[in-house]
Amino acid sequence: MSTAILSETPVRDSHPRIPPLQAGDHLTRDEFERRYRAMPHVHRAELIEGVVYMPSPVSAADHGEPHFDLNGWLFLYRARTPHVRGGDNSTLRLDLDNEPQPDGYLRLVEERGGQARLVDGYVTGAPELVLEIAASSASYDLHEKRNAYRRNGVREYVIWRVWDEAIDWLVLRQGRYEPLVPVDGVYRSEVFPGLWLDTAAVLRGELSRVLEVLQQGLASQEHADFVRKGSE
Repeated sequence: MSTAILSETPVRDSHPRIPPLQAGDHLTRDEFERRYRAMPHVHRAELIEGVVYMPSPVSAADHGEPHFDLNGWLFLYRARTPHVRGGDNSTLRLDLDNEPQPDGYLRLVEERGGQARLVDGYVTGAPELVLEIAASSASYDLHEKRNAYRRNGVREYVIWRVWDEAIDWLVLRQGRYEPLVPVDGVYRSEVFPGLWLDTAAVLRGELSRVLEVLQQGLASQEHADFVRKGSE
């Protein structure tokens, strides 16, 4: 009596599984996007200098509420400035090694000299202004990400360092970021005339004062000239 020996050949999936994103992975931008699209349950992941960052859940006090407050400030400016667009938590295709997802941004439309454009629904290139909410000066927002924004030409970079109770406004000059000097305690954007921010009021949570100062900027002659020039 003979015994038949049966062998099993594993059936291979004709559609290989896409590896999940992992913090610390070194990926190309195309591979980062491929894996990100395959993880619809993941709402925030960034590629910074070719490395994947996946921030952990954040609290309302340390991120959610500051994020909400400053994006409201950006929204009001955008609402009064026709040739300006903005976004919240949107992916930016900066270069082949950097695809951040900033907390907020403002950009000029391409027809009015903006340096970024929409390609397949994504902002491609550097917006004129980027906003980030960071825990402290130790955050990668102040190091790797800052360098990526600088190198790609983000002209103004606003960082709220929540734990440090400070807001930095950096301006790109000759390839380097330099601090913007406030006027009477108020930051005044060099790229977006009329975009004014009373940082002390923001840090105290006095939003009525924040809006009052912004309204002053929006009522300024420089903002009126900016709007008129964009409409010509």
